[in-house]
Parts: sequence; C-alpha cells; structure tokens
Amino acid sequence: MEGVMGQVEKRPISTIVFIVAMQKEAQPLINRLRLVEEVNTPFPKEVTWIMFKGMYKDLNINIVCPGKDSTLGVESVGTVPASLVTYASILAIQPDLIINAGTAGGFKAKGACISDVYVVSTVAFHDRRIPVPVLDIYGVGMRNTFPTPNLIKELNLKVGRLSTGDSMDMSPHDEESITANDATVKDMEVNNP
Repeated sequence: MEGVMGQVEKRPISTIVFIVAMQKEAQPLINRLRLVEEVNTPFPKEVTWIMFKGMYKDLNINIVCPGKDSTLGVESVGTVPASLVTYASILAIQPDLIINAGTAGGFKAKGACISDVYVVSTVAFHDRRIPVPVLDIYGVGMRNTFPTPNLIKELNLKVGRLSTGDSMDMSPHDEESITANDATVKDMEVNNP
C-alpha cells in the first residue's frame, strides 16, 4: 500500500463516487445534493446497479448502489456486490475520490456511539476463514486505508478500524476475529484490496 500511496497524484478533487449498499441509505444524500438518477449508466445493461449524479458546488458527485437482486428483489448487500460496483465505478467514472458510505455497527467498548461518523484507518475481514499458513493472514486481509488527515481535522471525525464480512449476525468466531482485528466498527460492504 505504501508504494501505491506514494504514486497518488496530489491534485484537486473534482469527481467523487459514493458507494452505498442500499438506496434507502443513500436517499438522504441524494435528496440533499439534488442528484438525479442516471438512466444511461456506464455499466453493463445486465446489472441492477443504480447511479445518481449531479453537481455540488464545483464537484461532480456520483452515488452508485448495487441495486436489488434480480431474482429475489432484495438489496444486493455484502462485500461482493460492493467490490464489483466499486471496481466498475473506478473504470467507468475514474473518480478522484471514492467514499464508501453507509450504516455500520459500532462497538461501545471501543468508544463508538450511535450516529458517530468514522473515517476508517484500517480494514480487515472477520469471516474469511482459511486455516492454512499464510492464507490465514491473506483471509483476514488487514490493510491500511489512504490517510486523510485534512478531512478528519476539518470535519472533526472519529477514526477507527473496521472489520467487514458478509454476515449480519455475530457468531462467536466472528466476534473473536473482530476483537483480534481491534475493530471499532463492523459492516458488510467495505471492499478490501
């Protein structure tokens, strides 16, 4: 990651993509920024992804949601839909900044409270169990995020580690992994490189 961070251009941000798991979570931001649904998205016609876009001040704002599963009609939540939407958005929109926004559970023991907003410093999986040497470390996939000290300072945001996975419940094994990951928050959509 350090090599990648060293290659990041220092340029003004003009295009932002928000990745949000469920449209219901995104709707307040869509309304606030007066974004409109893009009918002709840059994504394959076969996918159910939904894109909203518009300008806010001098910023090109895009919100992309995975949409509803075409068979079951439920929101496409989890790390796989989020990863696919993020990758496709990077290729199609070429944003300067990607923000994975949405709802996460916070751990009171780590100082989290309801309605806190966190900038994530480190992400790891809590449910990719591969009990083979080295692959076990790969399965956890602990990675640091891009540092955003100015954002944190300007908006007075909390910083914490996030543990992600594809299960909403908290199995004893997940709880053990989340504790080992030293997570402050838990979600189902962070996509880890």
